[in-house]
Amino acid sequence: MPTKRQDNYIARSVMLLCMGTATMLWVVQWGALGSRLDAGIAQLKRVRGIERQRKLAAQSADQARKLDRQAKSASQVSKPVGDTQLVVDLSDRIVHFHKGTQVLNSYELAVAQEGWETPTGSFQIADMERDPIWVHPITGVAVPAGPDNPLGVAWIGFWSDGKTEIGFHGTNQEELIGQAVSHGCLRMRNQDIEALYAQVTEGTLVIVRQ
Repeated sequence: MPTKRQDNYIARSVMLLCMGTATMLWVVQWGALGSRLDAGIAQLKRVRGIERQRKLAAQSADQARKLDRQAKSASQVSKPVGDTQLVVDLSDRIVHFHKGTQVLNSYELAVAQEGWETPTGSFQIADMERDPIWVHPITGVAVPAGPDNPLGVAWIGFWSDGKTEIGFHGTNQEELIGQAVSHGCLRMRNQDIEALYAQVTEGTLVIVRQ
């Protein structure tokens, strides 16, 4: 018959065995939880990496478009294309579309505000783009084509100093047409820039005067 001391020893042994089993189970469960946590962190890193790559790709594509525009603007066309030309009267805030000596159409503009004046002189259309992407010059955030894009539905560029581009474009604030509000560009109503886009080509002469 077991003695009281033996009973205590057996009880302690059973208790230690249970504690050891519980500890092992906790270690296994914690290990599994840690593995799931590591897997979740790795997945999050992969997602963030993909997002970063997409953002860099969008920025690279936009930079490539800018470099292409700058190259086109820097290379002077020796002879204007056709007998059409655009004459911008900054004081009247109007662009006239000429074919030969005849004015076929005139469109109202929003012109540059003081301190951001549009260069005057003779230029040529260097690049044209429908549904342009606008990139904020300070934050670098890209705004895709759509109702919130400040460039509207089309872009017709005619001047660049290698850093800044100026051209005609649509707008998402047509109520400002006729005012001096831009940073050098010439804003037009979206329906007007669409009409102008269909009438000109790269190389068309652009004359800007006060």
